[in-house]
Amino acid sequence: MAEQLGITSEDPVIVRSRRYLINGQPVETAISYIPVEIARDTQIAQPDSGPGGIYARLEELGYQLDHFVEEIRSRMPLRDEARALRLAPGVPVFHLVRTAYATDGRAVEVCDTVMSSDAYLLSYELPAR
Repeated sequence: MAEQLGITSEDPVIVRSRRYLINGQPVETAISYIPVEIARDTQIAQPDSGPGGIYARLEELGYQLDHFVEEIRSRMPLRDEARALRLAPGVPVFHLVRTAYATDGRAVEVCDTVMSSDAYLLSYELPAR
């Protein structure tokens, strides 16, 4: 994550960990990493980042979001992931890593997400040009 954020592995980050449920069933875990120099002493560092989440807070801090890069893989879950998502044996996960970039080209957040593949349909619409 440090490399994607353009920092060293010794540089401190704010870590936000979430688990999402559908009808009481866990379907996704997400861990966000934000450089401390961006998020220190802000609502981003609080358990509840407020309406609009951390992206709204980043923009309030002057980090206008420009684009995201997502890498998605399908794989079998790690033991801890299968336990956290209460997966039946043989159910794979989608592993999505999204990097959010500000208009100045700086990576301001990396989100490491694991999703139960039987709970999601990934659908994209992309411009042809």
